[in-house]
Amino acid sequence: MLLPVLACIGCSRHQPRYVIGVSQCSADIWREKQNAELRMANYLHNDVELRFAAAYDSDERQIQQIDSLVATGIDLLIVAPNQVQTISPAIDHAYDRGIPVIVFERKTNSKKYTAFISADNYEMGRQMGQFIATQLQGRGRVLEIMGLRGSSPAIERHKGFADAIALHPGIQIVATLQGDWTEKSGYDATRQWLSQQPADTEKKQLDYVFGQNDRMAMGARKALAATQHQSSNTLFCGIDGLPGEGGGIQLVRDSLLEATYIYPTHGDQLLDLAISILEGRQYKKEVMLKSALVTHSNANVLLMQSEEMNRQISWIDQLHNEADTYLHELDTQRLFTISLAVIVLLVSLSAAFVVVSMRRRHLLERQVFSMVTQPAYKEIQTAETDSKPAAKSEITDVTPEEQADIEAECDGDTRFLERLRQHVMEQMSDSDFSVETLAAQMGVSRVQLYRKVKMLTGRSPVDIIRLSRLNRSKVLLAQEGTTVSEIAYAVGFSSPSYFTKCFKEEFGMLPGDVKGEK
Repeated sequence: MLLPVLACIGCSRHQPRYVIGVSQCSADIWREKQNAELRMANYLHNDVELRFAAAYDSDERQIQQIDSLVATGIDLLIVAPNQVQTISPAIDHAYDRGIPVIVFERKTNSKKYTAFISADNYEMGRQMGQFIATQLQGRGRVLEIMGLRGSSPAIERHKGFADAIALHPGIQIVATLQGDWTEKSGYDATRQWLSQQPADTEKKQLDYVFGQNDRMAMGARKALAATQHQSSNTLFCGIDGLPGEGGGIQLVRDSLLEATYIYPTHGDQLLDLAISILEGRQYKKEVMLKSALVTHSNANVLLMQSEEMNRQISWIDQLHNEADTYLHELDTQRLFTISLAVIVLLVSLSAAFVVVSMRRRHLLERQVFSMVTQPAYKEIQTAETDSKPAAKSEITDVTPEEQADIEAECDGDTRFLERLRQHVMEQMSDSDFSVETLAAQMGVSRVQLYRKVKMLTGRSPVDIIRLSRLNRSKVLLAQEGTTVSEIAYAVGFSSPSYFTKCFKEEFGMLPGDVKGEK
């Protein structure tokens, strides 16, 4: 019977305090990097569970995934909407359910969100347009490839780019093609556009291709090379500027792209914002991330820095995995040791000794509880006795009915305290045991419980639970074969460190000092 209880106690330590759902509109290297940063940042929050979902550019799938996350009972939703309009109702539904919502990277057409975090997509498009105009010295022919239709980054980057190019009448945007953020979409859109060009325009020089991300720019580059339309002077620009193998920074360094613009992922900052919201700390509703242009002049340095950061991240990740493995093995060994000890104890004890032990334990529990309630209760009883009428033999105006009511009230208070004691002593090992739970079990409201317990004992229900746990721990500390950590969990504290703090505040000594006195 004790083994399942020990197992439940061990499992309860790992229950997450917060569950955060992350709904990604797609699954690409940019989002993989962001998810990795979220997981890395979560190493500092062992009580937070992250649940990831990727919609693979499908509105219907993302709506279903958001609804599913909400149904599972998440505490906060982080979402990158696939398109501006279609995903808004699902996000609104989560928000209306009282779930805080962080919209990142892509906007919706609704104001029902708790915070928004992103880089400035308009400014990225404008900066790339200005860069191309400067490189062309105000004259040339440019092809633009947009991201997913209806997504806010595609709309804003196009507007910024078009506004910058409009300042240079000598530069012509020959076409604005539609992609979907993938390299294949950039390749296909460019091939199709080339196939539709009249023969006399095919030989005209195409000076620059601006892909709204690096992958589409590379797709266009391959399409032009495959159809022999790319001259040696055609140049390419993109946005994302990811580090690592095949990322935009490396492509600039290797002269496959002329420039890219870093679109920061900042999963760590995203998780910090989520925790601030959940813990009720101050936060900014609109957070704009810093970004920067990458050209041949700084690509090599940025790449070296990112490679060093990736090595450090990989090392930290490895250390964390090793620590997790060690702690898991330690928990398993501890549970096995405790289980084995319990089995040996149960086998070795006779039935008579079990009965005696149960009686002694019951006596100790009553003594522990009386240490919390009896002094205050006796004072209140004394005051009530002094203020109540004398016995019937001394005062003749107290009727038998009134005397019976007084005795019934006293008996009712005694039974109430006995029930209170039983519930507290039986459930003090449960770290989730609270005043709300106690009130429900006693059949009264939280306010009624507080007033009744305060009147009878001079203490609040919270004090009763806490002091009962501490006094019980003091008894257990005097016994052999138990550690401070085991006792802390056995009396319902969520961590040994918090138990030690409360114990010292109450008794003026550390738990280990009790064992030392023994």
